[in-house]
Amino acid sequence: MKKVHFGILNTIVILFWTSSIWAQPAPGVYLGADADKSSVFHEVKINNNYLIHTVYKPFPMGYKFTQTTGGYYTANTDSLVVDYEFNSNFANDSIRQFRYGYSMYGDTLILNTPSKLVLIPAHKKIQDLDGTWLFATRGPDTGQDRRGNESPRKTLKYLQDGYFQWIAYNTETMSFSGTGGGRYTAINGNYIETITYFSRDNSRVGAILDFSYDLKGKDWHHTGKNSRGEPMYEIWARRE
Repeated sequence: MKKVHFGILNTIVILFWTSSIWAQPAPGVYLGADADKSSVFHEVKINNNYLIHTVYKPFPMGYKFTQTTGGYYTANTDSLVVDYEFNSNFANDSIRQFRYGYSMYGDTLILNTPSKLVLIPAHKKIQDLDGTWLFATRGPDTGQDRRGNESPRKTLKYLQDGYFQWIAYNTETMSFSGTGGGRYTAINGNYIETITYFSRDNSRVGAILDFSYDLKGKDWHHTGKNSRGEPMYEIWARRE
């Protein structure tokens, strides 16, 4: 009986260790503070093949954007290798690829960056506009030329679990034009953003922007006023 008991116990331990340490991160938004500087906040957004890591100081620590990186990733047993489409610090570090050592403990994601970063998953929240979008053109749609995925100049909008982020960048030159993000709701044609960080103007943090949205096929028609209060009509195409 003892041999059977310890054999089962060992099997359970091995299965738990394997699933908790080597499990690929589930899609979602993961949040945590820097272990050395609690005022520095990390937001990691992951879907099945894309990862964005953004660092900033939130309220009341000074509303300061620090860095954002993102791109397609591959998951190994102990690492996530991200091929950057954008790196806001590229002009200084020239990094196009980054390897994160990682492990999972239940739902908690541990990243080695190189210090240990403990990230807790945000609450799941499914909404109409969830997914990745690329800016296509100014509206209305009259058959004009559109900027597609083949263009190196991109503006990406990533929405997941009530968090949004847009990033403007060039995949050929790795030039970075700006980013902003925060929380959002999308209900019955009404889209509301609350800005948590904005690389171009920290004074915009805390602003609440109210828009209308209309989904037409694979297009998102986005209308209202921009962060400067100017009328806007944008068309975003769902990224395949």
